[in-house]
Amino acid sequence: MNEIEKLYEEKAGKRRSVNLSFAEKGVEFFDLSQAEIEEGVTIGEGTYIGPGVIIRGSTAIGENCRIEQCSRIENCVIGDDTVIEQSVILSSAIGRGTTVGPCAYVRPNSRIGKGCRIGDFVEIKNSSIGDGTKISHLTYVGDSDLGSGINLGCGVVFVNYDGWEKRRSVVGDGAFIGCNVNIIAPVSVGAGAYIAAGSTVTDDIEPGALFIARDRGKSIEEWVARRGGLK
Repeated sequence: MNEIEKLYEEKAGKRRSVNLSFAEKGVEFFDLSQAEIEEGVTIGEGTYIGPGVIIRGSTAIGENCRIEQCSRIENCVIGDDTVIEQSVILSSAIGRGTTVGPCAYVRPNSRIGKGCRIGDFVEIKNSSIGDGTKISHLTYVGDSDLGSGINLGCGVVFVNYDGWEKRRSVVGDGAFIGCNVNIIAPVSVGAGAYIAAGSTVTDDIEPGALFIARDRGKSIEEWVARRGGLK
């Protein structure tokens, strides 16, 4: 065995030893050799760790969680009964019973409440998300504070940067934000308000209001035929 092989054998042995110490406390692994967990991390009993998982820093993971394959978690607090699938979570806190991913990105200084849904290809940056809020897919929430029980549709973007500085937006409890909405910071969306799909929001919305900002579509009959038909 050459020096490089010896080095990697030593690293593998240390990694397995750390993981074994967690397994002896009730943590379940897909394979003891296929997760990298730093010393100093804490993981609760009944939590499952999948292959390719990396957990670093001062991370504390609760009981009965599922950290599925290829997730990376650094300096985070993860509540009990939370599921993380193929996602990256950095310097943030996730509440009990929340699901994250697959392929979500939670950037530093974010706080996500209990019973939330942070779905596929969702990015959260420097934001707070209240209990029970659902952000299911393809959405960016940056520098914003969202209340509880909110639903965000597909393709919502919180436009937080004006070219000079980052600005914050606020969304009240129980609001409903339709697909493909742009929220241009700084704005406040009142509790229980509805925003129609495809709208761009540049002013505050009152609680319980319906906000629509889009032109009506127009169909021009026989337009294709007048152009000479299909090519």
